Amino acid sequence: MDREIPKEERLKAKRATIIKWGCGAAAAVIVIVILLSMMRKSVYAEDITIVTADSGTIETSVNASGRVQPAFEEIINSPIATRIVEVYSREGDSVEAGTPLLRLDLQSAETEINNLSDERRMKQYELEQTRLNNHTFLSSLEMQVKVKEMDVNRKKVEVNNERRLDSLGSGTGDRVREAELAYNTGKLELEQLRQQLANERQVRDASLKMKRLELDIFEKNFAEKMRTLEDARIRSPRAATLTYVNNQIGQQIGQGEKVAVISDLSHFKVDADISDSYGDRLSVGSRAIVRVGKTRLEGSVSNLTPLSKNGVISFTVTLADDDNPRLRSGLKTDVYVMCDIKDEAVRIATGPYFKGPGEYELFVQTGDGELSRRKVRLGDSNFDYVEVVEGLKPGDKVVISDMSNFNNSNTLKLNHKK
Repeated sequence: MDREIPKEERLKAKRATIIKWGCGAAAAVIVIVILLSMMRKSVYAEDITIVTADSGTIETSVNASGRVQPAFEEIINSPIATRIVEVYSREGDSVEAGTPLLRLDLQSAETEINNLSDERRMKQYELEQTRLNNHTFLSSLEMQVKVKEMDVNRKKVEVNNERRLDSLGSGTGDRVREAELAYNTGKLELEQLRQQLANERQVRDASLKMKRLELDIFEKNFAEKMRTLEDARIRSPRAATLTYVNNQIGQQIGQGEKVAVISDLSHFKVDADISDSYGDRLSVGSRAIVRVGKTRLEGSVSNLTPLSKNGVISFTVTLADDDNPRLRSGLKTDVYVMCDIKDEAVRIATGPYFKGPGEYELFVQTGDGELSRRKVRLGDSNFDYVEVVEGLKPGDKVVISDMSNFNNSNTLKLNHKK
């Protein structure tokens, strides 16, 4: 028959069962925790940039995109329609003032200059001929006036003689009246000649001035043609670097068409564009920082375009160190124009995350091993710092790296490489 199991053994067996199931449950919990921890996304601290928010001064700025340009650049255009005959210099050559750059076909222009030169001499001869004719005519008229004056004086003497004879009874009244009539007629004729001489002097003088004016106008046109011909002998106007030349020999070019460009590549400026929404924050003379790689160059805003084009305002930054060796023509740069100074502002370092004032979702370190997504509102910035309007306080550690790969994660595990 069956023997009854003692109570102590039954309790011992029950305790063993409870311990067994408890250990199993604890093991399951540990496994689940480990699995959840392994399933949560993680990031290595060495692969991201974490900065600490602090409080300090921010000299706010607006960001613009710029391009390095030579401080001086001159476009050389063809003053006439012709063709290229020969090219003397190549792009990149350093040229001195007066250095020939290329030769144009100037045969037609030189022929025109020769014809104009002949016409110029003809007009000079015409002017001299007019001057001599005027002198001859006026001299003749002046001589007639002198002769007439002598004739009038003679008739005046005759009138006096006839009057004296008439008073002595030797003359007659008719002879006196006849002498007086001749005298008066002579005076009128003399006055007419004098008036004619004065009028002819004015007419001849005006005619000579007109001829001189025609010659002056022709001389100016001739000088302009000579200057155009000289400009067509394409030379460098100053010492510089040839950055462009039309080297297509035989190509027809029109009047005013660009044939060469010379630039001063020892000094530079920056041409920048910015959204017109920042137009009220720009002014001529504003301090600007130009970033070329890791190099920062001081400058000031100049030549601010007053009108917006396609939503963009253009301006130029004149550099204090415009011959810095990092500068190269055509190099793209970041330009920061200083606008305002804010004291005791919460700030974090700038980075690729910042696209302008507004709300952002940034990862903030909440412990030694965890990053948590948080909404943060950012304000103005400069090339070093971004203003934190709300969402962070001094001492918070924030990730400023590109975290677009974790857009669907609210928390991340922060690991360290061994």
